[in-house]
Amino acid sequence: MADSMTVFRDKIRDFALQEIAPLAAEIDRSDEIPREVWLKLGREGLHGMTIPKQYGGLGLTYYHHLIATEELSRVSGTVGFAYAAHANICVDNLYKNANEEQRKKYLPKLISGEHVGALAMSEPNAGSDVIGSMTCHAEDKGDHWLANGTKRWITNGPYADVLIVYMRTAPAEQGSRSITAFLIERGMAGFTTGPKKDKLGMRGAGNCELYFKDCKIPKDRVLGEVNQGVSVLMKGLDSERLILCGGPLGLMQAAMDLSIPYLHEREQFGQPIGNFQMMQAKIADMYTQLEAARAMAYRAAETFDQNPHRGRDSAACCLFSSQAATAMALDAIQIMGGRGYMNDEVPGRLLRDAKIYEIGGGTNEIRRIVIARDLLKAGGKKK
Repeated sequence: MADSMTVFRDKIRDFALQEIAPLAAEIDRSDEIPREVWLKLGREGLHGMTIPKQYGGLGLTYYHHLIATEELSRVSGTVGFAYAAHANICVDNLYKNANEEQRKKYLPKLISGEHVGALAMSEPNAGSDVIGSMTCHAEDKGDHWLANGTKRWITNGPYADVLIVYMRTAPAEQGSRSITAFLIERGMAGFTTGPKKDKLGMRGAGNCELYFKDCKIPKDRVLGEVNQGVSVLMKGLDSERLILCGGPLGLMQAAMDLSIPYLHEREQFGQPIGNFQMMQAKIADMYTQLEAARAMAYRAAETFDQNPHRGRDSAACCLFSSQAATAMALDAIQIMGGRGYMNDEVPGRLLRDAKIYEIGGGTNEIRRIVIARDLLKAGGKKK
């Protein structure tokens, strides 16, 4: 397994260096991922990592998916993040919950990169408490659903062709049995998107609001079962957190890729700054954080591929790696000094990109709650 994973990583690394790295700075400056990038990822099979071959996927493990996200994020945090939102949060989620007709209709173009996918859960007043506070709703009109409301902070939203959208379809008092997941296509009457948001980081991974105004949704667009959207959501959350860990890992490795050569090249007081013990201590701590985060994430991936019901593992490695990535980006800036503080240098981009992982996919505060509740629940079981 280790040897095959090394070969796989090397293949993704070569692809990322050749096809993505030359575009990374311009993607950040222009706030735009060229559409061709999605097609290139599709030609490599990366959009269908965990999807069976009969649907055009590669049929690989979540461990492979994690590695792919890591290596893409190593050269471009934006591409790695947008890719994970498409390939895992949309495509993998769709496959796991769709019926056969829906799989045949949507998966081929999503896997090829002809179509881009997104998932819409958050709203202006519904973030961590999305189930209790969701107001975007769809009313059963017999032969169709009629949707109204707004979604906010939707990654890939400005250009997504297919979106998994969660809406309230029963009174809020029914709690987890009041939400339904729908498959929404760009161009549907009554569905529009707002302007792209100007974000601190992950520039190019477009983010916008979605507007539903008397939007007619055909009955065959329900993903899963009516009022069972929370089940769809929960099936995807653990794998989402796991795959998103690849983002911080890639950014941390990028910080190392910048810092070690600079410690050799930059001289002060007649010698490379890497000769000074304070710099040696900093790079040693950075390496330790990266390897600890990697070990945690890889172990979680191996466990998840055997037993996808250990939510605390995904939450824990996402919590640890997200914090470590922000800290390591700051360390890279400190090592490079004034140069690291310049906007046209890479360390600042690493910092701006890293911060979202402490917020997106469930905040670190929520991750702590998930971990604690799972531990306490397990510890309370009678033997």
